[in-house]
Amino acid sequence: MKDEKKLITAMGERGKESRQAASGGSEAIQETAVHKRRVHYSGTHPKTFREKYKEQNPDKYGDTIEKVIRKGSTPAGMHLSICVKEILDFLQIQPGQKGLDATLGYGGHTTEMLKCLKGQGHIYALDVDPIEIKKTKQRLEQRGFGEDILSIRQINFADVDKVAEEAGLFDFVLADLGVSSMQIDNPERGFTYKFEGPLDLRLNPEKGVSAAERLDGISLEELAGMFEENSDEPYAYEIAKEIVERNRRREKITTTTQLKDAIACALSFIPEKERKETVKKSCQRCFQALRIDVNNEFEVLYRFLEKLPDVLASGGRVAILTFHSGEDRLVKKFFKEGKKSGLYREVAEDVIRPSAEECARNPRARSTKMRWAIRA
Repeated sequence: MKDEKKLITAMGERGKESRQAASGGSEAIQETAVHKRRVHYSGTHPKTFREKYKEQNPDKYGDTIEKVIRKGSTPAGMHLSICVKEILDFLQIQPGQKGLDATLGYGGHTTEMLKCLKGQGHIYALDVDPIEIKKTKQRLEQRGFGEDILSIRQINFADVDKVAEEAGLFDFVLADLGVSSMQIDNPERGFTYKFEGPLDLRLNPEKGVSAAERLDGISLEELAGMFEENSDEPYAYEIAKEIVERNRRREKITTTTQLKDAIACALSFIPEKERKETVKKSCQRCFQALRIDVNNEFEVLYRFLEKLPDVLASGGRVAILTFHSGEDRLVKKFFKEGKKSGLYREVAEDVIRPSAEECARNPRARSTKMRWAIRA
């Protein structure tokens, strides 16, 4: 037995020596990389954003992605483009044309428009989100869309005139005004009341003030007005009063769940059988109102619409997707006035909505309205 142990030890030493020699000596031996285990979740299905690693790797887990979509959900970290067929049918993109995607997002619309160019022409794509723009740029490069046909800029689409100075006039323009699903679903961005996270709501978290900072010290009148104007919240005063009173008690609202709790407390007078649904809808509206405010969304859209005719070539086409009444009213007004003043040859008389099939596949498409215009 002792001889056997000596033989095994000797063999181990000889193996070690040979490995060291092969790697250039003992000092060149590399340490074994520490294996990182995936986030494990309790139960049969992942619940939190971090646990849904399969949904955030569509190239590797295509079957999982399809299952999630078939169930009428959006995979975590992804965004399902809305009204793709309707947009392409209207824009009538031809090879050799120059276009602009004013809101790049996940890059779904951009991909489909690039396909229409068939390798001839160019698209400029804009986004203010420094986190997602890097991921989308890499994603599109992997699909074969490099800088020869696609130029991506981290710039607010309100500055579309600056892009036109570099690019020239555009034959087609698309602006999807919705917040991307990958922003909504990531709790760290603070866009939804459904998950605990910092109350941020900024499209570019590197600039401006967060929603939490915006609520700190705000007056009752200003906050109630924000909820009414930005989202038509019927209980704007009651919710604003609860938030301002919490500020006075030094119970600052800094997280998404704290804001949800304040809204629920403000609506405690609602009959119990109606309360859950009422709180849900008020949360959606108040988060929307705050998001619009901290990102100056109406001001940004106003500037974009004001500059839009001057960046379109004669006969150039523009399609805009809106997701709430305030946006739609503004787009409708600018298009109508533009036609009256001769800037646009033709504008949409009625909104175009996604099909019932699309809404069933992607519930987030239900509130979408598409309007279009053609430059004179």
